[in-house]
Amino acid sequence: MVEFFCVAVVFSAFSYFCAKFLYTMAKGKPRKTGLRQPHGSKTFDIVLALLTGVLLSAAWPTWGFAPLAFVGLVPILLLEDRIAQGGSGKLFWLSFLAFLVWNVATTWWVWNATPAATLAWVLNALFMVIVFNVFHLTKKKVCNNPWGNFFLVPYWMAFELLTYWWAAKWPWLNLGNVFSTCHHWVQWYEYTGVAGGTLWVLTVNILLTNVVLFFKSRATKPLLINIGVGLAVLLLPILVGKRIYNHYEAQGEDTEVIVVQQNCDPWNEQFDAAFYDKVIQDNINLSRPLVTPKTRFIVGSESAIQEGIWLHELDQARALKQLHSYLKEVPQAAFVIGGTTYEFVPRGMENDFAARPIDNMNHYYFSHNSALLIDSINVQHRNKSQLVVGVEAIPEWLGFLKNYSITMGIARGTLKGDPEAKVMTFGGHKVGVPICYESAFGEYVSTFCKKGADLLFVITNDGWWGHTPGYRQHFEFSKLRAIENRRCVARSANTGRSGFINQRGDVLQQTHYWVPDAIRETLKANTKVTFYAKHGDYLSRIAVYLSFVLLITLVSRVLIDSIRTKKSTPKATKKARK
Repeated sequence: MVEFFCVAVVFSAFSYFCAKFLYTMAKGKPRKTGLRQPHGSKTFDIVLALLTGVLLSAAWPTWGFAPLAFVGLVPILLLEDRIAQGGSGKLFWLSFLAFLVWNVATTWWVWNATPAATLAWVLNALFMVIVFNVFHLTKKKVCNNPWGNFFLVPYWMAFELLTYWWAAKWPWLNLGNVFSTCHHWVQWYEYTGVAGGTLWVLTVNILLTNVVLFFKSRATKPLLINIGVGLAVLLLPILVGKRIYNHYEAQGEDTEVIVVQQNCDPWNEQFDAAFYDKVIQDNINLSRPLVTPKTRFIVGSESAIQEGIWLHELDQARALKQLHSYLKEVPQAAFVIGGTTYEFVPRGMENDFAARPIDNMNHYYFSHNSALLIDSINVQHRNKSQLVVGVEAIPEWLGFLKNYSITMGIARGTLKGDPEAKVMTFGGHKVGVPICYESAFGEYVSTFCKKGADLLFVITNDGWWGHTPGYRQHFEFSKLRAIENRRCVARSANTGRSGFINQRGDVLQQTHYWVPDAIRETLKANTKVTFYAKHGDYLSRIAVYLSFVLLITLVSRVLIDSIRTKKSTPKATKKARK
């Protein structure tokens, strides 16, 4: 209750002081709606834009204070409202400044992997600006008053859905991710997914903006309505989330899992046969002391097997021979680990965008980033589907770069992914194994659970980013996947952070960064499919339909205004002549 009370006090105090501050700066004549507008200056506009960027950045995991997200968009919305009423200012460039600050301040660490990150920051900020300015135009044409601020909700949620679907996939800054550090507030993500958090953030920001605007106009009734609704929308989800958290009981069969963090430097190691053998042996040596008769799975990191395995010659791979030999000592367990795999392109598929020619031969092959489940006899595998743009996948419209990596220069060309998520089975269990970046895609991870996965194993190599917020943010997303699907998560990262997360999103154990380690935990293997896993990002799909309606309305208004202008022009000309 103390936490609940503090959030209410912060929200009320911010509402009052923000409203009072902006009211004192208001000048000029009231507009038709009775609201007074700040005169506006370039300095004041830039301060508001920067304030949005700073507040959203200060809310972001892992060092941020998540409740700041509830006020982060207020400055840019107030700026938009003044400009919509005829005030001066270039909204496009001001909003670009706000969103660029947010992108750079929260994901600057991508630079450690590639200088091409600057392009990612600019493009993502530009996409956000386009969405915000389309909202601005719709509001001006359709409903140019504080209630029109709600048009931002469907537009922004539709944009976030696109970040999962289109070629430039980058869901890292989707607003619902901000609550990973307050996961006990959002236990209802099992019904809504992260999109529910985005809806929450947008709605509270808009209601708070409207409080400020109606305070300035001294419109008492709408002011009280927005304050009351705002407090309810802010506090009720927290109350519901904490109640679910306190009453939720983990479900499923006890399953013992070991996670290995072998810790090798992805930048500076000498990649040769001796190194490949050492990495596998490190996995074996670290896990061996923790194995018990109850151990069912040992989980290693992404790309731990780097020798390159041809899928039609699995019995020839040195790493698989080492692991098969080890697992014969512990046949009750299976090893889940990442590796680079290859396969020849089937006849008729030579024109596939991911097909790579073999030098001096009339043959082509596919390269995969794979997860392998290895027991004492068999090997199963799945290939990563959600590929990192520029590193693992080149968009087809950049076909002239198809045989290159525009970033790290490591994953040459485009990898071939599976068309859909695939579960792997062992010992009566079905497991879903999201590989690295895939763990940021909520609906995609849920497809493993729809197909019967009772445990989720996230395997990744976060060493590319160094000791930065990047690997910590990535770890946080696994907490949200656990809640959305009510699945325990075992996470192995090459250099850290590795750990275990239960079905409520609590971290049971975690390793330290850059320390070789292995940890063991008994997890609940749950088979119940949540509402979100069944229906996916349905809130965002509804937002897409609403966005189409708004866009059609916008186009209709523009056309009608254009026709009216043409009809009125001759009359005005005749009057002028008389």
